[in-house]
Amino acid sequence: MLFINTRPENRAAALNQALLGAGYAVEALPLLELVAEPFNAELQQLYQQLLTVQVIVVVSPAAVEIGMQYLQQAGVTMQQLAHVQWVAVGRATAQALAQYQIDSHIPAVENSEGMLELPILQQHADAKIAFWRGLGGRQFMMQRLQQQGASILNFVLYHRQCPASSVLKFPGMLQQLQPEQTVAVLISSEASWLHWQQLCQYSQQQIDWVYVVLGERLVQLLKNSQSHAARPPILLHSLAATEIITTMRHWQGLR
Repeated sequence: MLFINTRPENRAAALNQALLGAGYAVEALPLLELVAEPFNAELQQLYQQLLTVQVIVVVSPAAVEIGMQYLQQAGVTMQQLAHVQWVAVGRATAQALAQYQIDSHIPAVENSEGMLELPILQQHADAKIAFWRGLGGRQFMMQRLQQQGASILNFVLYHRQCPASSVLKFPGMLQQLQPEQTVAVLISSEASWLHWQQLCQYSQQQIDWVYVVLGERLVQLLKNSQSHAARPPILLHSLAATEIITTMRHWQGLR
């Protein structure tokens, strides 16, 4: 079975190898690449306000790297943030923070809903919380926290776009597929789903797409936007290679 791995290029290799080892054919088609926003006066002001926050939520390894670079540019030291609790969206982000000697809280499910379930955010529901994020990301989570009484500092550190290489690659990849062939596609965020839809909008080929999707909210989004003939999305609770492979084998009726 063909599995299309849509993770960013710099984070796809381990999953590619695991899938190949499990007997899947793999096609890499990154749907997201991250481009840093320039450091400007608005970000400078936000960084100065970090001294008064209780929690910093970091949504990706890229947010860690850009956020730390701009922290230095803003003249804020880690000693000044010793009081802050850090929340990472998942293991990869937590590992990136650990490179800066930062321990972070990690949700069991690596998405917004999982983070909202963390005791640290429930305990600080009415606190000042900073988000290190990309343009358009984590809107649902920030809105929920604001509804609970939190004050949000919104750090837009990068924007996401579909890589030009994937736009060029997709038509040729489609030509290699057989009509009615079943193909699994990993969808790990709303942005990646939107980019996938943009790639597919001009395709007339009838492929049996099976979407392997991170989290209940994203599953519901796909159900609402797919045709009635499409297969139900396959739910993932994390992006760990072992879970993806186990979930796929269960869906195929394999052990």
